[in-house]
Amino acid sequence: MVLYLQNSRNKPLHAAIAAKHLIDEDNVKAILGGPTWEEASAIAEVISEADQNVPVFLSLASTTRQLTQMNAVAAILQSWGIPQVTLIYETSHLASTASIISDLSQAFRQTGSELIQILPLASGSSFFDEELDVLKKQQRQVFLIHTSLQLGMRLFQAAKKMEMTGDGYLWIATNRITDLFHSINSTMISSLKGVVGVKSYFPEKTPDFLDFRKRFRQKFRSDYSEEEQDEPGVFAMKRPTKQILVEIVNVIGKGYHSVYWTEGLGFSENVDGDINGATAYSNSMDSVGQALWPVQPWYAQRRRRNLAGSSEHRMRVGVPGRSLFKQFVNVEYNPEKNQTVIGGFVIAVFDEIMRELNLSYDYFPFNGSYDKLMREIPAKNVDAIAGDVTIVSTRHEYLDFTQPYTESGLEMIVPIRSRVSNRPWLFMKPFNATMWWLIAAITLYNGFIIWLIERPHCKHLQGSIITQIGIVIWLAFTTLFTLRGDRLHSNLSRMAAVVWLFVALIITQSYTASFASMLTAQRLEPTITSVEMLRNMNATVGYCNGSFVNHYLEDVLGFNSIKTNSYNSTHRYAEALNSGEIAAIFLEVPAAKVFLAQYCKSFVRTGETFKVGGFGFAFPRDFPRLSDANNAVIRVTESGKLKELEDKFLISEKCVDDESFPNEDESLSLRSFSVLFELTGGTSTVALVVYIVMRTRVFKESIQGFVNFFQLISAFMKEQRHQMRQSSRVVSDAENPTRPPVVDSG
Repeated sequence: MVLYLQNSRNKPLHAAIAAKHLIDEDNVKAILGGPTWEEASAIAEVISEADQNVPVFLSLASTTRQLTQMNAVAAILQSWGIPQVTLIYETSHLASTASIISDLSQAFRQTGSELIQILPLASGSSFFDEELDVLKKQQRQVFLIHTSLQLGMRLFQAAKKMEMTGDGYLWIATNRITDLFHSINSTMISSLKGVVGVKSYFPEKTPDFLDFRKRFRQKFRSDYSEEEQDEPGVFAMKRPTKQILVEIVNVIGKGYHSVYWTEGLGFSENVDGDINGATAYSNSMDSVGQALWPVQPWYAQRRRRNLAGSSEHRMRVGVPGRSLFKQFVNVEYNPEKNQTVIGGFVIAVFDEIMRELNLSYDYFPFNGSYDKLMREIPAKNVDAIAGDVTIVSTRHEYLDFTQPYTESGLEMIVPIRSRVSNRPWLFMKPFNATMWWLIAAITLYNGFIIWLIERPHCKHLQGSIITQIGIVIWLAFTTLFTLRGDRLHSNLSRMAAVVWLFVALIITQSYTASFASMLTAQRLEPTITSVEMLRNMNATVGYCNGSFVNHYLEDVLGFNSIKTNSYNSTHRYAEALNSGEIAAIFLEVPAAKVFLAQYCKSFVRTGETFKVGGFGFAFPRDFPRLSDANNAVIRVTESGKLKELEDKFLISEKCVDDESFPNEDESLSLRSFSVLFELTGGTSTVALVVYIVMRTRVFKESIQGFVNFFQLISAFMKEQRHQMRQSSRVVSDAENPTRPPVVDSG
C-alpha cells in the first residue's frame, strides 16, 4: 500500500484540485481526508465526475454541515422559549471551536437566542467540580456540549453528582457525541439519560446500506465477538444525501427516540412521510413532542412550567404594600371577600407581561421600604418584584430588570404663584422705571411752560416762591386729565397743552390696557425655579419611592446636607408644600404626572428633568426568561395595551385643587393697592394737619378773651362757617365774571 499526500490548505478549491491530481496522476484507489464539510463536498464532487477508476472516499469531516447543526440547535431553543445558552467545548480542537462559535452566533442572530458564556475544557480533564460550581452559582441551566464522547460522558456524570441534571436543566450535545451512539453499549447510553442531541442523518433503509450493514455485522461479529454494538453507523456512509436534514435525539432508558428537523421547513415526526407519502412539518417541538419523548420532560412542556424550577413551582411576586401612589400599586383588604385585593397600573402591566410568558404566579405584599423589598430576591424570599420600582445601578448589582415600561426621569415639583401677585407696588408694573421718570420729567416741564406763559395774565398764578412751585406742580398734573381752554389766555399755552394732552391720553390708555392685562391674564410661575436656588435656601424637601432619591440629591445634585420629610399620602405632601413645611418634592416622571393631575392648579414642575432609569420589573440575576419578558414588554407597548392602561389608571385623575387648595391669587386684594391708598391718604392727612395748625394759630390770636373750652369750640365753628360762605362767593365770582378775560394774541 502506497500513500500519496496533497495539501488542501484548508480551502475547498485547493481540496478539489488535490483530489483531481490524486485521481488523474496517481491513480489512487481511495482518498482519505477533507477535514471540513466544505472540503469534503468539493472532493466528493470531483470523485463523482471521474470517468473511470472511481476511488473510495473516506471523509474526516463532520457528516453534517456544522452550520446546519447550529441552526437546528437554535430552532430547538426557540421552540422551547429558551433565550440563553452556555457553550462547553474541548480545547484540543481549536479550529472547530472557532468555527462553532461563529456558526452558533450566526444561527442565534436569526432566532434571538444568546450565547452568554463559553467554558473551555482540556481533553484530559477528569474533575469539573470547580467549573460546574461556578455555573451553578450563576444559575446557568442550559448547556451546549461540543466535546468528544469520552469527555462529554465524564462531564455529564459530574453534573449528575452536583444535581445539575434533570428537572431544571437542559444539556444539548452536538454530533461529535451523538454520531457515536452506535458504538457504545446500552449501559453507557443510559448514563446520558436526559441529554438532547443533534445527530447526523443518513438513510438507513436504502438497499445499498442494508446490504452493507449485513456484511459489516457478519465481519464485525467474527472479529469482535465480545462487543455488543455491531452497527456500522453514519461513518460507514459514502456521503449523506440530505445535508439540510438533522436527526434530533433524546436519550431515554437504554436507547433514544428521534424526530427530525429540516432546514427551512421545521420539525417532523419522520422523513418518509405518512401513509400518503406526505411529511408534516411544524415550527414547534411541542407538536411533535409525543413522538420524540414518550415520557414528557420538563422542557417539552415549558409553556406550563417554570424554567428555574419544578413543574409545581409558582413564582412568588413581591409588591410594595405601602406605595404612596395607589394608582400604581394598591393593596387593600376586602372584608367582604376576606382577602387582600391587589391592583393598580403596575399590577395590570405585570399581569399582561406574565400572560404573554404564560407563567403562573402569586402576589405577596411587603410593608418594608423599597430597598428592603429589593433584597427579598437575593434572599430567595420572592422570585420577582412588581411595583413602582426605579431602575438604578446600585440595584442592578444584585438584580436584573426588564427594560423600562414608563418614561424615565426625576422631576422637581414646587408650589406655583401668580407672576403678578398681590404686591404693594403692583400699579407700577405696566411701565419700567425709565418710563416713570420720563413721564414725571416731561409733566413737570410742560407745567412749567404753561405757568410761565400764563403767569402775566392770571393773578392766582402769582405769589411767593413756594406758592409758585405748588402752582407749577398742580398745573403739570391737572393738565394730564383735563384741558380747560377757557382758563388759558395764550394760544402758545393752549398749543402746548393740547399736544401734551394728546400724548398723555395715549400714555394713560396704554397704562390702562397693560394694567388690565396683568390683572386679568393668568400667569403662573414656580416659587423655586432651579435646584441651585433650592440648594442655596437649605430648604427641606420631600420624596418617595425609596432612598435612592436621597443618594441622588447628595451624590449627583450636590446637596451637602439635605433635610427630607416623608409622608404617607399625596394629600399630606400637598399640604406640606402649601404650608411651606417643605419647599419642593422630587418624584419620578410617572408619579409626577399623577400628582400634577390631582393638584393641577397648586403645583408645577420645574424645567429640569434628571435622568434616572424609569420603572421596571425586577428578577434574579441571570433570570433565563428575561429576554422573553423584555419582548413581552415590547409587545404590550406596541399593541396599545400599555397606553390603554395608562389612560385607565393614571390620566383619568380628577383635579382636586378647587376643593382642597383654592388659588388665593385669583382675586385682587387690598395689598395690591395699599401703596396708592397710603399715598393719597397720607397726602390728604398732611394737608389737613398743616391746615389745622395754621388755622389754629390765627384763631388763637383772635379769641384771646375766651377762656372757657365750650366758648372756644363755639367761636371756632362760627369762624369756619364764615370762611365757607366767603369761599362760596369766590367760586361764584370766578364762574360768572363781570368782564371777559383778557386774551393775549401773542
